[in-house]
Amino acid sequence: MKMNGAQMVCEALIAEGVKTVFGYPGGAIMNVYDEIYKQDGFEHILNRHEQASVHAADGYARATGDVGVAMVTSGPGFTNAVTGLATAYMDSIPMVVISGQVPLSLIGTDGFQEIDAVGISRPCTKHNYLVRELSDLPRILKEAFHIARSGRPGPVLVDIPKDITAEFGDFVYPEEVKIASYKPTIKGNKRQIEKAIDAIVKAKKPLLYIGGGVVLSNASDLVRKIAEMGQIPAVETLMARGVMGHSNPLLQGMLGMHGNYSSNMAMSETDLIISLGARFDDRVTGKLSEFAKYADIIHVDIDPANIGKLVDVDYPIVGDVKEVLDKMIAGLEGRVKPERYSDWREVLERYDNLHPQSYVDTDDVIKPQWVIERMGELVGEQAIITSDVGQHQMWAAQHYPFDRPRQWINSGGLGTMGFGFPAALGAKKAFPDKTVINVTGDGSILMNVQELVTAAEYKIPVINVILNNHFLGMVRQWQTFFYEERYSETDLTFQPNYKALAEACHGIGYDVTTKAEFDAALKDAIEKDKVAFINVQVARFENVLPMVPAAGALYNMMLPKKGDSKKENSGKEAK
Repeated sequence: MKMNGAQMVCEALIAEGVKTVFGYPGGAIMNVYDEIYKQDGFEHILNRHEQASVHAADGYARATGDVGVAMVTSGPGFTNAVTGLATAYMDSIPMVVISGQVPLSLIGTDGFQEIDAVGISRPCTKHNYLVRELSDLPRILKEAFHIARSGRPGPVLVDIPKDITAEFGDFVYPEEVKIASYKPTIKGNKRQIEKAIDAIVKAKKPLLYIGGGVVLSNASDLVRKIAEMGQIPAVETLMARGVMGHSNPLLQGMLGMHGNYSSNMAMSETDLIISLGARFDDRVTGKLSEFAKYADIIHVDIDPANIGKLVDVDYPIVGDVKEVLDKMIAGLEGRVKPERYSDWREVLERYDNLHPQSYVDTDDVIKPQWVIERMGELVGEQAIITSDVGQHQMWAAQHYPFDRPRQWINSGGLGTMGFGFPAALGAKKAFPDKTVINVTGDGSILMNVQELVTAAEYKIPVINVILNNHFLGMVRQWQTFFYEERYSETDLTFQPNYKALAEACHGIGYDVTTKAEFDAALKDAIEKDKVAFINVQVARFENVLPMVPAAGALYNMMLPKKGDSKKENSGKEAK
């Protein structure tokens, strides 16, 4: 079939089952947008910034497990998209980003809106392509989707010069992909799995360390099964919230810098870490020389580069978590004895009772933790929660009752402010019948605030709950603890009228200063079914605790003390 390169792009997206594309047009990608106008195989959402387009595709991918797709033009269009690529790369999110490029004859001449997209994106993509021949385009597009979704997922860039999109040629879309240099290991080494099974049977204090790879491999049911089979305690990373289910008695909670006491103590005292799809990030390990000093380590990960990168591993298993767990569970049948670990579970229960995840609530000022807990009570399991980055992100991770994987969508590895709102748009497009709430702060929300217009135009009724403390909260917290309260450039007292801003962009806004007002606002926003800002005035100097200071040992946590929060909310002002 004869068609031009632009038509080939659209036909490839349809062949891959793409339902929604997020993007922003420009000169170098204009031929493709002309074909988008003519087709009806997928919907295109015009974001108001290229960064938001990529974050929206990212949110769509995280919510569904499918490949997210974004489209941008050359030059500044592409550079605006880089933050989105890096965000997805750090969290292993399957995406294909298609960028326009100047014609082949202009590459290297500093032509108008030329930028070396392949060179810039090399550190923050799983793979990237510059299409130099039209005959290569169908194969490259097929490979891009295959690479994005297989092995350790990640974003793939396809950079297409404008003359390639205009040129005509034969279009035959490949049915399969053959890349000699790319063959991810899926099944895991049988002998290593057997050794790991023996280690679990012999351990006295085993601990399941659950990472985002469990979500990506859709292995949550198997993780719950192995935990239940052996009554093995479990901890979740920030990216794995919801895997175990918040009410599971075996779940200790989130671990790491802002993990709870029992989780961090469990990691400090375990004699066997069963690491599933986690990468021993520095926010989890703290001081490496003090991390899990008494433990042997089983590390299951599909990316061999992750194994042994930061910690010495006793039982390395390269493979898909789902495949490996299937074999582990079969091997543990009849061998693992739940009563063997009863003393261990009792120790962790005492730790949890000693320092539960808590805060001091008050009636005179709204605590941000209360907002998160109240959201859980009002919308619970049926909602999808996205977040931006900062204190609000940690409070959401600590206090929301996540029941299932893919319910919690946030930027973990890169920590991208401005991620939550466009990611919520992507999640809502994927699941229009679910309530989608973005938990954000007064710093983060302004970074992609233009997406109010996108949400209003396409009738994507996401709710943004702004925990407004008039600070860049997490930076302020560090300034309080480690910089002698020198609040350098973190005071956000000067703010827009968020209610009016939402209404000016055809949404709906609420100003909240009491608990009753919050209840009424959230219920009304859900009923009104419009994009919404709920601006909640919260305790200004509230801190995220527990906290492990940077490079500190996990067992040395700064813990909340009764009365501290009341004292902090007594009217103290920033210096």
